[in-house]
Amino acid sequence: MPGLDLDLARKVLDSQPFSRLLGARITAFGNGRAVLEVDVREELHQQNGYLHGGVIAYAADNSITFAAGTTLGPAVLTGGFSVQYIRPATGLTLVARAAVVHSGRRQAVVRCDLFIVNADGDETLCAVAQGTVLSAQQS
Repeated sequence: MPGLDLDLARKVLDSQPFSRLLGARITAFGNGRAVLEVDVREELHQQNGYLHGGVIAYAADNSITFAAGTTLGPAVLTGGFSVQYIRPATGLTLVARAAVVHSGRRQAVVRCDLFIVNADGDETLCAVAQGTVLSAQQS
């Protein structure tokens, strides 16, 4: 979409108080794709020392919505999404890579692969998600 770029995506993300609380950042945005990252810290863990599933779900939801925004425009809302947790996330950084699978005029279907990155830079798939994003543009 014209006018939508990584700088604008970063401003939108920064305008979300919850995203600021988590320390989320967008590292790629455009052409039906978005990458969101969250550094893992102790307060984001659950009782067994793994990254909390809610943080993973947040990253899936937000990266899915940002990816869809590259095809539908900036006024979008999540219609729904599902997450399949594959393995516990232990590492330094959560990386959510979302890509539009199909986009129409009013909605997009987006897949997201979520990886945990360790100290050596190795990535391990910890979850996959899929969602539907709706255009909030008034007709």
